[in-house]
Amino acid sequence: MTIIELIERKRDGGGLTGEEIRWIITEYTAGSIPDYQMSALLMAIFLRGFNERELAVWTEAMMHSGDVLDFSHLPTAKVDKHSTGGVGDKVSIPLAPIVAACGLVVPMMSGRGLGHTGGTLDKLESIPGFRARLDPDEFGQILERHGMVLAGQSETLVPADRLIYALRDATGTVPSIPLISSSIMSKKLAEDLDGLVLDVKVGKGAFMKHEAGARKLAETMVGIGAAHRTRVVAILTDMSQPLGTTVGNALEIHESLDVLAGNGPPDTTEIVYKLGAEMLLLGNLAQTEREARHMMRDAVDSGAAMERFSAVIEAQGGDPAALIDRSLLPAARDTRELRAPRAGFITRCDALDIGTAAVRLGAGRATKEDDVDPGVGIIVHHKVGAEVEGGEPLATVHYNDEQTLENALGLLQDAWEVAPTPPPPPSLLIGEVR
Repeated sequence: MTIIELIERKRDGGGLTGEEIRWIITEYTAGSIPDYQMSALLMAIFLRGFNERELAVWTEAMMHSGDVLDFSHLPTAKVDKHSTGGVGDKVSIPLAPIVAACGLVVPMMSGRGLGHTGGTLDKLESIPGFRARLDPDEFGQILERHGMVLAGQSETLVPADRLIYALRDATGTVPSIPLISSSIMSKKLAEDLDGLVLDVKVGKGAFMKHEAGARKLAETMVGIGAAHRTRVVAILTDMSQPLGTTVGNALEIHESLDVLAGNGPPDTTEIVYKLGAEMLLLGNLAQTEREARHMMRDAVDSGAAMERFSAVIEAQGGDPAALIDRSLLPAARDTRELRAPRAGFITRCDALDIGTAAVRLGAGRATKEDDVDPGVGIIVHHKVGAEVEGGEPLATVHYNDEQTLENALGLLQDAWEVAPTPPPPPSLLIGEVR
């Protein structure tokens, strides 16, 4: 076989055999297939898609392109969570220690922000000293000792995905359900999981703007899990407005600590408890959602969840004192308030505009090479449905540079709409796929 004839066949709507798919992934990971030919194949897949058999084999071949973790010696169920990404989505940070304090093992492998969506690792690295890069041995040791770990993808875990994602980002082939689902699921299946909960975001600030596309993506990933005998549950959640009240790395650590202390914003707290309950059910540590939520509240109220988080932060090189004395976290030098132009009700709080404004402040990346400013960001004071007075603060912008502030303010001034009548209440939880 040659890569050219396989590109042409897929381009023309034909299928690839399992042997051909495995050969493609092996040869590309080894450097034998050049980037320009893999880019052409990815575009053909983007245009023509995969059937179920092709998708299952492609995902498995990616998973086995490097190390596959083995935690079979751990007696407790291993369950992870993955979000498709959004603005203000810091859910993984309080979620992992809460469910770990309930007895679940959580090998949480997270990513960095790109574009208008934030990354869990960037947020965690705003804690002084925290290390997200762990080799497989250290990853396993921390997981065994503490029941959870918060780390990035190692160099040897699913290297095919790391290489292919970089090409997709540079060639306009990111928005493909087969390529998205295989990218996510190959990494998660390589973690030796017993179960996986997916938070599939829907709305203006999400990759999937409409419920139909989000549901299709969720169904595809649940199907991949079933093909690999891994239980997967997908929850569709709203991303038309930011989640919680903070957007920006250190600011989102503050909010995560509030959730762990039991006084986080209602929407962030609800998503944490909903996803956590599903994780405990998949791990057979609870029989009903009500029981699971009770376990989680006990872990928060007793301080066990905060203690677990502190222990893992210290194990990964971070300063646990910053979780108590929050002045040790990075902070911007200046703030500016954005005020309501008139009295009325908030009818729009645009997640995409706010997320993009945060990137312009320096909180995120336009390219993978960009540095992130951990102290800058936006505190959102009013969201959809809130009643405001004219001149009342809608948001507080935390910034370090006047030029980045000016670049962000234009977007932020258009991110809110105020109308004389209240809008219908937004739905935080949109649906689920099992």
